[in-house]
Amino acid sequence: MTRYFIRGRGALALLAAGGLVLGATACSDDDSSGGITGTVGPEGSANLPTHDQLLAQLKAAQATDNKGFGLNMWATVVDRSGIVRAIAYTGTKEDDQWPASRAISAQKANTANSLSLSNLALATANLYSAVQPGGSLFGLETSNPVNTDAAYGGNANDYGTTADYMLGKRIGGVNVFGGGLALYDATGAIIGAIGVSGDTSCADHSIAWKTRDGLGLDYVPGGVDPLSGYDNIVFDIDANGKSASGWGHPTCPLVEADVIAEGQDLPVSYPVNSVTP
Repeated sequence: MTRYFIRGRGALALLAAGGLVLGATACSDDDSSGGITGTVGPEGSANLPTHDQLLAQLKAAQATDNKGFGLNMWATVVDRSGIVRAIAYTGTKEDDQWPASRAISAQKANTANSLSLSNLALATANLYSAVQPGGSLFGLETSNPVNTDAAYGGNANDYGTTADYMLGKRIGGVNVFGGGLALYDATGAIIGAIGVSGDTSCADHSIAWKTRDGLGLDYVPGGVDPLSGYDNIVFDIDANGKSASGWGHPTCPLVEADVIAEGQDLPVSYPVNSVTP
């Protein structure tokens, strides 16, 4: 399979040329009613995970050593039009994990979906350096506000269940640190994205990567990580705060060397799939 690997400023230029039309607001469907078929629209994709499938793989990923604090996690899946399709958490009740991370996980899913294409996947971890003051995407995180009704409506006791108020709605939002990854099915089609939150942003990325791997939705075409050529986290920010590639993410607590090794090992221990010709 050909990998589309677009480095540094060239990829930033590609995004700028594309106008950064963010979010599912570009799609014509407003909510989950209607009955339009296809991978974009209210019916989403049949290949997206159910709540139970998402939960099983999220728990499996969270249980590994992700070089974070080992906290309970939230995960959200959106379809290609940005509609929330599944939300889950690893604890036994809603506040066993940071309550704020429910909306953050949804933002991450929306961001990865909105900024990934059939030939280029961008993780939320890849956006950090570009949105800093003076960066080519400065202000990006304010460009697509969260749908606050979707994020905060409904009964909090239902959050993370199949009755979550956010389901069937577009969450919006842009997040620019680790934890959001696009989802690609076995045909190579991008069908949505997953967002994970609840630990350090580096651990969030690791858990999202492992969850996507477990779901078998990692037929990634290519990305901006100079080491792997995919949408992995990049640790190349120097002492002056400059990313060599333009896609760098800060390291995280607890042990910097361990965090870097964990991130760089992800494409090795959890390699992405290739589309069969």
